[in-house]
Amino acid sequence: MLAQNKNQNKKMRRVPMSAAVANAAETIGAIETAKISCRNTAALALTVVRDGVITGEGPTTRGRVHFSRALDADDAAWCARILTATAVEHQPVSRAEAEALFEINDAATERSDDGRFDDLLAKAVVHHAASESGLPVPPRTVALSPDTAIESWAPAHRVVDINVLEWIASQMRGKPRSNRTLMSLVATLVGVAALPLAQLPSVFDIGM
Repeated sequence: MLAQNKNQNKKMRRVPMSAAVANAAETIGAIETAKISCRNTAALALTVVRDGVITGEGPTTRGRVHFSRALDADDAAWCARILTATAVEHQPVSRAEAEALFEINDAATERSDDGRFDDLLAKAVVHHAASESGLPVPPRTVALSPDTAIESWAPAHRVVDINVLEWIASQMRGKPRSNRTLMSLVATLVGVAALPLAQLPSVFDIGM
């Protein structure tokens, strides 16, 4: 009976892929990094991972048991491989890629990845924010590696563009699951603390 209910819940939560995402799944296949030619295809590939997290089905979930709304170590590994594909390795993380990661974060109510995705999300967002603010960033294979401390390259105590901060706040505000690592990093490493005090409530009202 329990298994039947799980199957019913999975069917109810199934979200049909858009034509673009379905095409991405077909073109990228099992999301081979060799098929990722630019940041746009990387972002599209991340939406395939997102759909797999939501439905528990699709090319990124084959060969293992995967419940809907769950994120495991393999899902986090897919995201890491996509983001560090050769074609995009030396480019800053794009807004579309970062937003796709936020969507995955929102979709995954259950986690079994030992914190790898949260680490990847925080580093990817700071990589994007720093680049958008005109600051230098290392290659993705360095910046996003679990073996690289973000403090070793994040722009400590440098004010990031206010529009970028507002975008980060909009992505995190009111969400049931917050990335405490990212919140702390934005506050202490990329300059929120250096902003005029009067601006903080409107820019970064995300429950810190």
